Amino acid sequence: MNEKSKFVFGSQNYMLIVGGFVLSLIGFFLMIGGGSEDPTQFNEAELFSHRRITLAPILVILGYVVVIYGIMKKNIVK
Repeated sequence: MNEKSKFVFGSQNYMLIVGGFVLSLIGFFLMIGGGSEDPTQFNEAELFSHRRITLAPILVILGYVVVIYGIMKKNIVK
């Protein structure tokens, strides 16, 4: 009676996919902004901050890796 599951993904796969998606969204939200109300002013410190240049892209790529892992992870049926 070792019947295989009818679903390709298990609950752990879905949690990984959703977690990776949320991680990518957080990275994209961290990239938002940096504009100025006055078009004649340029705020270099805000536009090229560590958060936008380093942290946000790392979170986006990490989110994509988690989503790919969640898709590729084999569903173990108990």
